[in-house]
Amino acid sequence: MAADEENLMKLRLFLILTVALALFTTGAFAADITGKWTAETKGRDGETRTQTFDLKQDGNTLTGTVSTQMGESKISDGKVDGDNISFVVKMERNGNEMKMPYTGKISGNEIQFKVESPRGTREMTAKKATT
Repeated sequence: MAADEENLMKLRLFLILTVALALFTTGAFAADITGKWTAETKGRDGETRTQTFDLKQDGNTLTGTVSTQMGESKISDGKVDGDNISFVVKMERNGNEMKMPYTGKISGNEIQFKVESPRGTREMTAKKATT
């Protein structure tokens, strides 16, 4: 009976270490998205427009700015959850404040974004700037 108890203890220890290692490596290899990212989208006039995302990740918190042809806006409510990110950009137009929620999925050096605006949902791919 002592051998069975010893084997059971070894199995428990092995499982605990395996779970701990899995949790550690998941956190250790999670991407830090701090840096500049750029995305190109088509405007209503057919012209290509560039958006620049200057992001700063601190744990699960995301801060930074989004720059467009209309200027620079700070992001708020920024969150990082694994390879998913979300934040809100507030803009003022003609005295009215608009909130545009962004959601994104990180994959290597790209973020697949969806943004909700008064004109509907848009999708874009932002690529990490190399400089």
